[in-house]
Amino acid sequence: MLFSYKYMDNIFTALLFPQKWSFEWMEAWFPGTFWNPNSLQVDVGGDSEGYRGRTTYPSIGGCYYASRLATVEFLDSIRRQATALVLREIHPQFPLPLGVWFVRECVRRMFNQKPQIFEDMHEALDGLSKSLTVPLKKWILKSDILKECLYQKKITEF
Repeated sequence: MLFSYKYMDNIFTALLFPQKWSFEWMEAWFPGTFWNPNSLQVDVGGDSEGYRGRTTYPSIGGCYYASRLATVEFLDSIRRQATALVLREIHPQFPLPLGVWFVRECVRRMFNQKPQIFEDMHEALDGLSKSLTVPLKKWILKSDILKECLYQKKITEF
Protein backbone atom coordinates (compact mmCIF):
# COMPACT_ATOMS: atom_id res chain seq x y z
CA MET A 1 0.00 0.00 0.00
CA LEU A 2 1.34 3.42 -0.96
CA PHE A 3 0.00 6.56 0.68
CA SER A 4 0.91 10.11 -0.30
CA TYR A 5 0.06 13.57 1.02
CA LYS A 6 1.35 17.00 0.01
CA TYR A 7 1.06 19.99 2.30
CA MET A 8 2.96 23.28 2.67
CA ASP A 9 5.78 22.25 0.29
CA ASN A 10 6.23 18.93 2.08
CA ILE A 11 5.63 15.54 0.51
CA PHE A 12 4.75 12.72 2.89
CA THR A 13 4.68 9.15 1.59
CA ALA A 14 4.33 5.77 3.26
CA LEU A 15 4.90 2.36 1.80
CA LEU A 16 3.42 -0.50 3.85
CA PHE A 17 4.71 -3.99 3.12
CA PRO A 18 2.73 -7.09 4.23
CA GLN A 19 5.44 -8.28 6.60
CA LYS A 20 6.14 -8.31 10.34
CA TRP A 21 6.39 -4.98 12.13
CA SER A 22 9.34 -2.77 11.42
CA PHE A 23 9.42 0.98 10.94
CA GLU A 24 11.59 3.58 9.29
CA TRP A 25 11.21 7.37 9.18
CA MET A 26 13.31 9.33 6.72
CA GLU A 27 13.52 13.00 5.81
CA ALA A 28 15.03 14.72 2.77
CA TRP A 29 15.86 18.39 3.36
CA PHE A 30 16.41 20.30 0.13
CA PRO A 31 19.10 22.98 -0.22
CA GLY A 32 17.90 26.29 1.18
CA THR A 33 15.70 24.71 3.86
CA PHE A 34 16.06 25.34 7.58
CA TRP A 35 18.21 22.26 8.34
CA ASN A 36 20.12 22.41 5.04
CA PRO A 37 20.65 26.12 4.35
CA ASN A 38 24.03 26.23 2.59
CA SER A 39 24.36 22.89 0.83
CA LEU A 40 23.94 22.23 -2.86
CA GLN A 41 22.75 18.66 -2.22
CA VAL A 42 19.58 17.19 -0.76
CA ASP A 43 20.35 15.86 2.74
CA VAL A 44 18.63 12.52 3.44
CA GLY A 45 18.61 10.96 6.90
CA GLY A 46 16.50 8.70 9.03
CA ASP A 47 16.19 6.01 11.66
CA SER A 48 14.55 2.61 11.87
CA GLU A 49 13.53 -0.15 14.22
CA GLY A 50 12.88 -3.84 13.88
CA TYR A 51 10.22 -6.03 15.43
CA ARG A 52 11.55 -5.58 18.98
CA GLY A 53 11.65 -1.76 18.82
CA ARG A 54 14.43 0.68 19.70
CA THR A 55 16.76 0.87 22.68
CA THR A 56 18.20 4.31 21.87
CA TYR A 57 16.74 7.69 20.98
CA PRO A 58 16.60 8.19 17.19
CA SER A 59 19.18 10.61 15.81
CA ILE A 60 16.51 12.13 13.55
CA GLY A 61 14.67 13.39 16.66
CA GLY A 62 11.06 13.58 17.79
CA CYS A 63 9.56 13.45 14.29
CA TYR A 64 10.45 9.76 14.33
CA TYR A 65 8.04 9.12 17.20
CA ALA A 66 5.39 11.49 15.83
CA SER A 67 5.30 9.64 12.51
CA ARG A 68 5.51 6.26 14.24
CA LEU A 69 2.49 7.10 16.42
CA ALA A 70 0.37 8.06 13.40
CA THR A 71 1.49 4.90 11.59
CA VAL A 72 0.66 2.64 14.53
CA GLU A 73 -2.73 4.31 14.93
CA PHE A 74 -3.53 3.57 11.29
CA LEU A 75 -2.35 -0.04 11.49
CA ASP A 76 -4.37 -0.54 14.67
CA SER A 77 -7.47 0.85 12.94
CA ILE A 78 -7.17 -1.78 10.19
CA ARG A 79 -6.10 -4.46 12.68
CA ARG A 80 -2.85 -5.26 10.86
CA GLN A 81 0.89 -5.10 11.29
CA ALA A 82 3.26 -4.15 8.49
CA THR A 83 6.75 -3.09 7.62
CA ALA A 84 6.32 0.67 7.30
CA LEU A 85 8.58 3.03 5.40
CA VAL A 86 7.50 6.65 5.95
CA LEU A 87 9.27 9.38 3.98
CA ARG A 88 9.13 13.17 4.01
CA GLU A 89 10.56 15.63 1.51
CA ILE A 90 10.96 19.21 2.72
CA HIS A 91 11.22 21.71 -0.13
CA PRO A 92 12.78 25.22 0.09
CA GLN A 93 9.44 27.05 0.18
CA PHE A 94 8.68 25.47 3.59
CA PRO A 95 9.67 28.36 5.87
CA LEU A 96 10.78 26.65 9.08
CA PRO A 97 10.15 23.54 11.17
CA LEU A 98 6.80 23.75 12.93
CA GLY A 99 7.37 20.95 15.43
CA VAL A 100 6.59 17.28 15.76
CA TRP A 101 2.85 17.97 15.89
CA PHE A 102 3.04 19.07 12.23
CA VAL A 103 4.57 15.73 11.23
CA ARG A 104 2.10 13.73 13.33
CA GLU A 105 -0.94 15.48 11.88
CA CYS A 106 0.32 15.33 8.29
CA VAL A 107 1.05 11.61 8.59
CA ARG A 108 -2.43 11.09 10.06
CA ARG A 109 -3.94 12.97 7.12
CA MET A 110 -1.81 10.95 4.71
CA PHE A 111 -3.25 7.71 6.09
CA ASN A 112 -6.76 9.10 5.51
CA GLN A 113 -6.05 9.27 1.77
CA LYS A 114 -6.94 6.40 -0.54
CA PRO A 115 -3.85 4.20 -0.98
CA GLN A 116 -2.46 2.81 -4.20
CA ILE A 117 -2.29 -0.99 -4.19
CA PHE A 118 0.41 -2.87 -6.09
CA GLU A 119 0.90 -6.50 -7.09
CA ASP A 120 4.58 -6.70 -6.14
CA MET A 121 7.40 -4.75 -4.55
CA HIS A 122 8.88 -3.53 -7.84
CA GLU A 123 5.56 -1.96 -8.86
CA ALA A 124 5.31 -0.39 -5.41
CA LEU A 125 8.81 1.07 -5.69
CA ASP A 126 7.96 2.47 -9.12
CA GLY A 127 4.86 4.10 -7.61
CA LEU A 128 6.94 5.43 -4.71
CA SER A 129 9.47 6.88 -7.13
CA LYS A 130 6.71 8.71 -9.02
CA SER A 131 5.35 10.29 -5.84
CA LEU A 132 8.72 11.77 -4.80
CA THR A 133 11.18 14.24 -6.31
CA VAL A 134 14.33 12.82 -4.69
CA PRO A 135 15.53 9.89 -6.84
CA LEU A 136 14.73 6.47 -5.42
CA LYS A 137 18.43 5.49 -5.52
CA LYS A 138 19.21 8.20 -2.96
CA TRP A 139 16.53 6.85 -0.60
CA ILE A 140 17.79 3.28 -1.06
CA LEU A 141 21.36 4.29 -0.14
CA LYS A 142 20.15 5.53 3.27
CA SER A 143 17.22 3.20 3.99
CA ASP A 144 17.56 0.05 6.11
CA ILE A 145 14.10 -1.20 5.10
CA LEU A 146 14.57 -0.65 1.36
CA LYS A 147 17.96 -2.38 1.42
CA GLU A 148 16.48 -5.34 3.28
CA CYS A 149 13.47 -5.61 0.96
CA LEU A 150 15.61 -5.36 -2.16
CA TYR A 151 18.70 -7.35 -1.26
CA GLN A 152 17.96 -9.71 1.64
CA LYS A 153 16.90 -13.18 0.50
CA LYS A 154 14.28 -14.99 2.53
CA ILE A 155 14.51 -18.68 3.32
CA THR A 156 11.33 -19.25 1.31
CA GLU A 157 13.18 -18.14 -1.83
CA PHE A 158 15.54 -21.15 -1.79
